[in-house]
Amino acid sequence: MRIVIAGGHGQIALRLEQLLAARGYEVAGIIRDPAQGDDLRQAGAEPVLCDLESASVEHVAGILQGADVAVFAAGAGPGSGVARKDSVDRGAAVLFSDAAERARVRRFLMVSSMGADANHEGDDVFDFYLRAKGEADDHVRTRLGLEWTVLRPGSLTDDPGSGQVRLEARTGRGAVPRDDVAAVLAELVETPATAGLTLELVDGSIPVEVAVKAVAGN
Repeated sequence: MRIVIAGGHGQIALRLEQLLAARGYEVAGIIRDPAQGDDLRQAGAEPVLCDLESASVEHVAGILQGADVAVFAAGAGPGSGVARKDSVDRGAAVLFSDAAERARVRRFLMVSSMGADANHEGDDVFDFYLRAKGEADDHVRTRLGLEWTVLRPGSLTDDPGSGQVRLEARTGRGAVPRDDVAAVLAELVETPATAGLTLELVDGSIPVEVAVKAVAGN
């Protein structure tokens, strides 16, 4: 199985690449800085150069040709302004999902954010971020050619993963280690019965594999 990850040098993406490579999958990560390539190779992933802020749908569809799963894990980052929230967190996600549909990649995982809502109110940069993520999620959910799952983690931490989470349609606010987000994504890759679900994720007491199986098909 070939898996292509947008935002391949992100903190969650690097963890996910390592997990998937260890399971024997062929993994590629999209990056725009060639200097990041060695980090991906060390994680077991093939680096693919592409700037999702300027690329065409046709070009990205070419990258995705033959992939079984596409994962959007890109983000403008906490230091970015409103313009890049729109161009990356919304625009690149829309582009990537359209390209995946065009390339006939059936399985699509969207790394979103708890609180993402196209109608979220407020004028702070984080408010714009939540609206951008919400708009991207809404777009992905209209792609009839994709078996999509939207994952909305709570506040991300760099604490070591516990391997135990709470994964539900609504969990309430909470934090979750990036390790555990990556572990959940790896399980979602292997659990297509979660297609059509938007799931919130926080720290919890249920083993990752059990938590994913519990929501599958619901």
